[in-house]
Parts: sequence; C-alpha cells; structure tokens
Amino acid sequence: MLLVRGHGGGTALTGSVFEPGEEPPTYKGAPDEDAPYVWVCDAFYEVESGGSAVEIDGEEIRIAFESPMPRGFETREQAIEAAEDHVRTQFARVGVDPASVEIEVVPAKPANS
Repeated sequence: MLLVRGHGGGTALTGSVFEPGEEPPTYKGAPDEDAPYVWVCDAFYEVESGGSAVEIDGEEIRIAFESPMPRGFETREQAIEAAEDHVRTQFARVGVDPASVEIEVVPAKPANS
C-alpha cells in the first residue's frame, strides 16, 4: 500500500493506494472495484456550521466529510496521478492554492513491523 499525503495550509490529508494482492476496505454503497490499483481517500468541503473544526492557514474553519469512494486504475502511475489530483482538489475546496500543496508518496509500513 502506498500513502499519498498532501501538505498545505498548515495541515495534511492522506489517502491510500492499494496495490495488487492487497484488499482495499469496503464501504456501504461503494462500487465493486476489481482493478489492480485502488485509491481511497476522504473528500470534504467547507460548511458554515456543524462539521469538524480544522485550522487552515491559521484560521479555524468547519468542514464536512463525504463518504470515501474507491476508484480503480489499471496502472500504478494512473492511481498515483489521480490520488495527487484528488488531494490537491480537496485543499482547493477549502481555499488552499492547489499549486502550493506539497505531495509525498510513501510506502505504508506493515502493521506487524
């Protein structure tokens, strides 16, 4: 599994690319993804009230989360490119310039290490 993490506005967002042989988590209502590579990450947007508080660029805002929706890809490169785009889009939805978001892709450490 690869972790795709974006840093921007003083916070971070991380999603996961599941590789062949790994089983991505399932969600009620999620499509059945039989692709070799599956990207899973939260999606969120700013709300006036409710939601969760998060600090972006030194200002507290409220965000609400959408259900994660797995997306399947045939190649690792396609999955990583879509993951990076998704992360930048989430930051843009809360007012962070997507071009300023730093992205890192790192292998996840196995649970038993």
